[in-house]
Amino acid sequence: MTTAEHQRLADSPGQDAPWRRWGPYLSGRQWGTVREDYSADGDAWASFPFDQAHVRAYRWGEDGIAGLTDRYGFLNVALALWNERDDRLKERLFGLANPQGNHGEDVKEYWWHLDATPTHSWAQLLYRYPHGAYPYSHLVEESARRGLGEDELELSDTGLLDGDRFFDVVVTHAKAGPDDILIEITATNHGQEAAPLHLLPQIWFRNTWSWGRDDRIPRLHRVQAPGGRSAIIAEHGYLGRYRIVAEGEPQILFCDNETNDERAFGHGGGSEFPKDAINAAVVEGDSSRLRAAYGTKAAFWWTWEAIEPGAGVTVRLRMTRDADAARADPFADFDAIRQARRAEADAFYAAVLPGDPADEDSFIARRAFAGLLWSKQIYRYDVRQWLEGDPAGPVPPPRRQAPEPLGRNTSWRHLSLADVISMPDEWEYPWFAAWDLAFHCVAMAHIDPDFAKDQLVLMCREWAMHPNGQLPAYEWLFSDVNPPVHPWATWLVYRIDGSRDLTFLTRVFTKLLFSFGWWVNRKDAEGSNLFEGGFLGMDNVGPFDRSGPLPDGSRLEQSDATSWMAFFCLAMLRISWELARQDSAWDEVATKFFEHFLSIAEAMEAFGSENIALWDEDDGFFYDVIVGAGGGTQKVRLRSMVGLLPLIGVTTMPAWTDAALPDFTAHREWLRARRPELLDALIHSGASLPDTLSVLTEDRLVRLLRRLVDEGEFLAPHGIRSLSAAYRDATTLSLDGAELQIRYVPGESDSRLFGGNSNWRGPIWLPVNVLLTDALRTYAEGMGAPLQVEYPAGSGAYRGMLEIAADIDARLVGLFRIGPDSRRPGDPRHVPTGPLWQAHPTFSEYFHGDTGAGLGASHQTGWTALVAHLICLRET
Repeated sequence: MTTAEHQRLADSPGQDAPWRRWGPYLSGRQWGTVREDYSADGDAWASFPFDQAHVRAYRWGEDGIAGLTDRYGFLNVALALWNERDDRLKERLFGLANPQGNHGEDVKEYWWHLDATPTHSWAQLLYRYPHGAYPYSHLVEESARRGLGEDELELSDTGLLDGDRFFDVVVTHAKAGPDDILIEITATNHGQEAAPLHLLPQIWFRNTWSWGRDDRIPRLHRVQAPGGRSAIIAEHGYLGRYRIVAEGEPQILFCDNETNDERAFGHGGGSEFPKDAINAAVVEGDSSRLRAAYGTKAAFWWTWEAIEPGAGVTVRLRMTRDADAARADPFADFDAIRQARRAEADAFYAAVLPGDPADEDSFIARRAFAGLLWSKQIYRYDVRQWLEGDPAGPVPPPRRQAPEPLGRNTSWRHLSLADVISMPDEWEYPWFAAWDLAFHCVAMAHIDPDFAKDQLVLMCREWAMHPNGQLPAYEWLFSDVNPPVHPWATWLVYRIDGSRDLTFLTRVFTKLLFSFGWWVNRKDAEGSNLFEGGFLGMDNVGPFDRSGPLPDGSRLEQSDATSWMAFFCLAMLRISWELARQDSAWDEVATKFFEHFLSIAEAMEAFGSENIALWDEDDGFFYDVIVGAGGGTQKVRLRSMVGLLPLIGVTTMPAWTDAALPDFTAHREWLRARRPELLDALIHSGASLPDTLSVLTEDRLVRLLRRLVDEGEFLAPHGIRSLSAAYRDATTLSLDGAELQIRYVPGESDSRLFGGNSNWRGPIWLPVNVLLTDALRTYAEGMGAPLQVEYPAGSGAYRGMLEIAADIDARLVGLFRIGPDSRRPGDPRHVPTGPLWQAHPTFSEYFHGDTGAGLGASHQTGWTALVAHLICLRET
């Protein structure tokens, strides 16, 4: 591909490449994160709440709206606004902390990622800003009153946006060069009355000087640019000098990015010119704490007393290295550069996306990619420094150093990151999660394979991966266990990138050998080749918390944990086959993973003194099994995604393995001669078809599929449910003397398990749906090729594996297509109907099991960006 953006990517192979130096790496929320929590009790939400964010300096990062920052997060540029009715500047997105929401943390704003290219040469974001006073207190108080069974109160429910009484504020970034960035902010009044507006794009340095580790203070100061224009020089010891020039004649306000102790903590001291001084000057009319002409935080201030209905206003900035800023008029070529970058973005996506660039699915994919790119954030966290505290800070409480789980992340002192990382959601999940990130990389590989590969490598580097081989789960508890999807993602990224980067494949594979060893040693307590694992990402899918210990020394042998390990094994086996084609040293490694897969698959059939299998022949389904201290067993008879996941334990064997892998081939034939019954059950051969390795026999495959495609159980109009709809009226499980009731809940969670902000008891989740349809396509290459399954169950129509996979994919993509009612099925229920709303698809965290309505985090273009992967796959 030869587009201008593809050439920039070719010139930018690593994170430190010039075209990657500046990007949308500023978080949507830094408050309420573990990194900023220095409390004695580990309550991150209370330790740094929203109401302190505008008056208190952050230690590890920054946040803002439509933010731009360098790849180290030193210098930041972001949008601030005021409508003359709010009690504060709108500097950051507002939402509820986890304890405040009736379904956990929840952002209460509307914004959309309109477009972006991988090098951020072009990007646009739309923020919807109300004319009226933002109802901060009402949202908090009413949400506290609502229970789990009630809808969340959203901004649209308050009436504030009725009659289109809002500004649509579009922020555009366009790079003339790696260090020459054009910023345009356009606000359009969609209401029926004129309304005032203040636009204050802010520039500030992250506070690196208040903690006793580096006393150098960067500086922003006023200068006059050619033509008498307002300008700011930003001087930083590492970045150098940048000049930010404003068009027109805005006021420039200065203060310092430092804490206002009186407002944050109720006592004097602290900064004389604190970070909220600009807010005080604009909103309160108090300019006494502003600096005159320099500081570490600044704002350009434009004011309009009344913007007429339908009218718009535009402000423009240009940021360049100071040495490159000699042009007489920095805005003379602004429009031409902006138009060129937009045209280059169009050309890039025309080359990337299948079909007509103007069709709806191309639009959906481009929006999904935009969200994925805007959700890249600088993530700084040195656990050792965080645990020990800063020289200028208070001595950490003793609990901070306690072993887990009393202390947080105390076994992860080696973890030290200062990297741009793909985040699940810029506000609700402003921290990486290992298994989320793997799915992000599969989608990202279609537009920026180098970044996708770097992300997968990063999770395996010595400053991220634990010395024992465990991948870090997420900052709330790095020691938690995420499903091992890393090898699957590594293989797909390698394939999407053209199956050519063996160095990448080798780098990740060698580290994943340690990860595999950790799983075997830590999550197979009895050496039975059946695995525990815990919640494994699917929070509340079971009738009890699967992360906690069971009473009386019992343990839970998990169908999904064991399936994940079979899946892990087969992905590692597939990679080792590929590596062995080029280097015979990997041949024996392939043999090792082949043997381990056989052991896991055999153990799923029967284990223990009672010879109890995870498979239930009567039900035609896989279940978790509780193993008592005395060896007695009991199945957890609940049909959920847990029992469908054995479907993903499949791969096909390339025809060239016999010739290319002599050790693997010889061992396979040795086993065939001595244990033919085992290989016949797990390696499925057919005329002119590749051999298929699967934990399922053909009979079990068909029986599981019948459950999967039954609309009364798992098959929904918009994908595969996480719990069978057969439990609409609830079911009671008798487990170890306890009566546990569980029911199909297609929408928000009805329990506080795992914080209450996600639900695996019915809704549709894209990542596991994508794994399932990927597995069906694999079956279609081999043992499943001749199979026809009634689809949907009871319809009388029979389809093959490829057709079923394609139809499920289409149901998932259909979540984002406009329907006959002029709404997208995946729109959250609170998104109003109308052209100003339906122009923008919402990429939610998960979706209602019956209606498809979006639920959970509303900007989850992390793994929900997999819809773009499905669209890209469709024509390949």
